[in-house]
Amino acid sequence: MPCSETALANAVNGANAAGGGDLILAPFCTYTLTSAHGAEGAGGPAGLPNITTPITMTGLATEITRARTAPAFRIIEVDGPSQHPDDSGQLTLTTVTISNGDAGIGVGGGIANLGGSVTVTAGGVRGSHASFGGGIYSDTALTMTGSSVTGNTATSDGGGIFKNAGSVTLLATNVSGNSPNNCAAKPPLTSPC
Repeated sequence: MPCSETALANAVNGANAAGGGDLILAPFCTYTLTSAHGAEGAGGPAGLPNITTPITMTGLATEITRARTAPAFRIIEVDGPSQHPDDSGQLTLTTVTISNGDAGIGVGGGIANLGGSVTVTAGGVRGSHASFGGGIYSDTALTMTGSSVTGNTATSDGGGIFKNAGSVTLLATNVSGNSPNNCAAKPPLTSPC
């Protein structure tokens, strides 16, 4: 698909309407989001339309970022039945980096996984901010392989990853340089990393 904010938002909307889909992102492209295209949820809007079906995004050194001058919004929200009974959001990211999300007082500055599932392979989340889970906030299943979560911040806890519930599986994944900590969980004794 073309390297444009509108093309990406339209493709996600189209995939949701079709019950899911595989999106091939432009290689070596930075998709710069200047406004929120997703519904308001978990304390703030999302840059892309909320993921409510199984969607795969495959890139090649591809990045999805919030423009520095844009208002605050997380980059991606994945919704499951806890958000709406008909939602079955499943996001698979391959060689895609998420950056500069800002959920403000909400959760998940880069990715907020609210009852769906998220799988990241050879990608990453960096430079994002939220109250909990500056990089990633997860209520259900998060799996990362050969990826990184770096340089994210949280006002409260889980600068890199905050596991509210469910499982977090990290395989050959670098979670470092996040503030105030790399990982946190509820309850605290089950921190994923």
